[in-house]
Amino acid sequence: MRFIDTHCHLDAPEFGASGPAIRAEAARQQVALCVLPAVEVANFEAVRTLAHAGGDSYALGIHPLYVKAAQDADLDRLDAALQCYRNDPRLVAVGEIGLDFFVPELCVNPLRERQQHFYVAQLKLARKYGLPVVLHVRRAVDQVLKGLRTVARSDWHGIAHAFNGSAQQAQSFIDLGFKLGFGGALTYERALQLRRLAASLPLDALVLETDAPDMPPHWLYRTMQQRESGEAQGINSPAELPRIGAELAALRGISLADLAEATTRNALAALPRLGALLSPCLPG
Repeated sequence: MRFIDTHCHLDAPEFGASGPAIRAEAARQQVALCVLPAVEVANFEAVRTLAHAGGDSYALGIHPLYVKAAQDADLDRLDAALQCYRNDPRLVAVGEIGLDFFVPELCVNPLRERQQHFYVAQLKLARKYGLPVVLHVRRAVDQVLKGLRTVARSDWHGIAHAFNGSAQQAQSFIDLGFKLGFGGALTYERALQLRRLAASLPLDALVLETDAPDMPPHWLYRTMQQRESGEAQGINSPAELPRIGAELAALRGISLADLAEATTRNALAALPRLGALLSPCLPG
């Protein structure tokens, strides 16, 4: 078996200098590849360096939560970086980009319009360079879909990260050529709608992700009461991916091996450059 973590922030400060050790543990757990999305211009080089050092892949983009601090010139910097690294086989997508209407401040102008401006501009850059996109869609699924339809392209590919919409919205992404990312959130029994989606959507639409160090599965989560009593909040890592996958496989009534094979195949379809990275012949 081999797994692909399609969304992992190994450059996050929570990991500190432990990134290589964490990645090595994930490899022992049969995680063959991680996709490391950037969130702002300042971490473009960090994700690229980590991807090359660990035999992984990366995406470049400006996350909607970072739009408030971003400058308009950052879009030009993203364009320049995509041009500079366009032939780097480890650059697999533009991301993490999208919209976030969960944070109250981002739901109203001027930040609502600014998010949309950055999102559409980055979709156009993805089209310009022929790259898939890794999408942030929190409480904004319909608006993200509208952007994809506005920036017309016949060959959209990519992943709707941390998908938690309706079955109809899921089908809209699938119809456009996207896969849907599922991770630690599906491990909570109270996440009834998400677990129903994970169990019922077509298997060829699903990919696995951790969003490490965020989105911890239930076995890492600590309640406020536990944290106040001195227990540390668990930090998610790509090594958790097979166990998350086992929960998804159980929901669907299939073997973990079959799930691993399907989600790996789906990740390669969503981010086609990943295929070459599974070859041991590719230099670091």
